[in-house]
Amino acid sequence: MDLTYRPRRLRRSQALRSMVREHTLNATDFIYPLFVHEGGEVEGISAMPGANRWTLDTLVNEVERAWGLGIRCIVLFPKVAESLKSEDGAECFNEKGLIPRAIRRLKEEIPEMTVMTDVALDPYSCDGHDGIVSPDGIVLNDETIEYLCRQAVVQAQAGADLIGPSDMMDGRVGAIRESLDEEGFEHVGIISYTAKYSSAYYGPFREALDSAPRAASEKLIPKDKSTYQMDPANAREAITEAQLDEQEGADILMVKPGLAYLDIIHRLRQESELPIAAYNVSGEFSMVKAAAERGWIDERSVVLETLLSFRRAGADLILTYHACDAAEWLRQG
Repeated sequence: MDLTYRPRRLRRSQALRSMVREHTLNATDFIYPLFVHEGGEVEGISAMPGANRWTLDTLVNEVERAWGLGIRCIVLFPKVAESLKSEDGAECFNEKGLIPRAIRRLKEEIPEMTVMTDVALDPYSCDGHDGIVSPDGIVLNDETIEYLCRQAVVQAQAGADLIGPSDMMDGRVGAIRESLDEEGFEHVGIISYTAKYSSAYYGPFREALDSAPRAASEKLIPKDKSTYQMDPANAREAITEAQLDEQEGADILMVKPGLAYLDIIHRLRQESELPIAAYNVSGEFSMVKAAAERGWIDERSVVLETLLSFRRAGADLILTYHACDAAEWLRQG
């Protein structure tokens, strides 16, 4: 055949493919989500094979392991005792609560590790929502933000490096930024859950934290989070959310979930100069784990290909429960 250009010329060897590779994965691209609880033992999470609820002592060991693998950021999620949950989720800003204590411990033991937190009420709410629910079943926006600001400040006081508002209340990024600045935490960054969709992929995570919406006899409780999380059918709306978060002072923009929303990651990458994060969520993780356990897929290959797809779409950072495994595989080459 008389062909002037043959793309396969640059695919002939590993060396050639490496030379022209457009995107790469590194351990420093990963943010490692970790669950922590007050119990005395590590608890496996049945819906997330390989993931655990860590105690404070074992959390330190796991974060040290992550650091040794080259991971430079973790994010904490609490499994809160039922006795501490309330309608307003006030435990979220308890200075002696689980997350502030975990942050302080990590900063004492592994001070170089970047610690990101979650700002929302759902782990602390007996209603299972990210905000305060009124008696007639409305998730209250402005009232919730007052609590989120207090939560963010307590986390910053404990030593958090990045505050992650995951609640999707309108205006919360600006309010949190103002509260942090007023308390002298201008150096603490905000990684905003900018385009967080009302997704079916969150199921295993809600089992891990026991944070799903739940029915109550004394008031109406919305059965899902669709009045504040984004409609999966909408793409342009993500641009609006990104523009607002950027104007309000976000330092990093996040898309959640990641794999089913690669188009949204790509759109935000084109619209904003801020770093973009993708959350490889629990449902995506658990599907890979379940298929790998049955021998249907090669876990290593599928995980690394999936994570690379986030980078190709435009993500600078990837929150993933595969972080330590992926970092180890990358080290092996």
